[in-house]
Amino acid sequence: MQRIMIMHISNISGHRSAGMALEKALKTLSPTAKVLNINAFRYISAKAEKIANFFYMALIQRAPFIWNYLYDNPLWLKRTEGLRRRIHRYNVAKVKRIIDAFRPDAIVCTQAFPNGLVAYFKQLYKRKLILVAALTDYTPHSYWIYDNVDYFIVACSQIKDELVKKGVRPEKILTLGIPIEHKFNQHVSKAQARSRLGLASDDFTILIMGGAQGLGPIKDTIFNLDKSRLNFTMLVVCGNNTFLYQQLIRQNMRHKIKIFGYVENVNLLMSAADLLVSKPGGITSAEAQAKGLPLIILRPLPGQEARNTAYLLSQGAAVKAENPKGLQKIAEDLISNAGRRAILSERAKQIGKPNAALDIARLLLKL
Repeated sequence: MQRIMIMHISNISGHRSAGMALEKALKTLSPTAKVLNINAFRYISAKAEKIANFFYMALIQRAPFIWNYLYDNPLWLKRTEGLRRRIHRYNVAKVKRIIDAFRPDAIVCTQAFPNGLVAYFKQLYKRKLILVAALTDYTPHSYWIYDNVDYFIVACSQIKDELVKKGVRPEKILTLGIPIEHKFNQHVSKAQARSRLGLASDDFTILIMGGAQGLGPIKDTIFNLDKSRLNFTMLVVCGNNTFLYQQLIRQNMRHKIKIFGYVENVNLLMSAADLLVSKPGGITSAEAQAKGLPLIILRPLPGQEARNTAYLLSQGAAVKAENPKGLQKIAEDLISNAGRRAILSERAKQIGKPNAALDIARLLLKL
């Protein structure tokens, strides 16, 4: 009986979604497999989780230039090497207790911190444990890289090339994709999706999202789109941003609009939509590719999302609006140009790997 542990460090994130997708894929392929999917911070320090989330949100919202400077900066990487080693040494005993209790055959990490911690555990205790790093963005920062990682799962060949340049052996890198739930690979017609959501079947529909945290200029986006003379319906997902949700449900709009909080049916919303406006998180981008949904990127976060944007634009799978005002023109052009939307949709499908979770699960079970 295979025993697989999945580790992330944030309960409200695409990294957790990737872990959930892997857990479901493992259970689908091998119902008898034992799977433990955990937030590593909860076993190490609940306070550390809160502090880390607080500083990350503060940086990306109030001082994004600092996050952009720190992200994959080789100088910062070198300066913090001793600190990271001390953090690993301090927490490794707690990780050992989890591993000894569950006795996994393999551990897959969807975030870099637990990946480094398990790599240190393997080195310290000389364990022959399979460690798999599953990257959930279209860029590989150096905090993922440790000698004791057995495999790196990446989204595309460009990431593989970057990892090789950073010193990772090519045979360790597998381009299986970003793990998303299998329901995004199940066909649901627009008519079916719109019927289930109570939408008009013939309305052009724009889905607006800001990730699980409801980040980005969502309110400005809606107000600018609402100025358009074209007819369309807007579906807005606020995620856990309850303040934004409360603001929007009080607004009067010219266009039809449906406001959602945190939802579990993004696959259905994407099936209903003709166009997606979103920041380019790795999971959201991979889900949109599985659906062949044209993507307009608006104000990506620095670091990983800026690099995701560069990749998606280079592949012709998305377009970028520089600001909410410019978004209106781009959206109107795409609404009026079905051929352009079809090209974006086809390019998204070509670079997508909708079966990534199942393919990674097969690898884990085989290992």
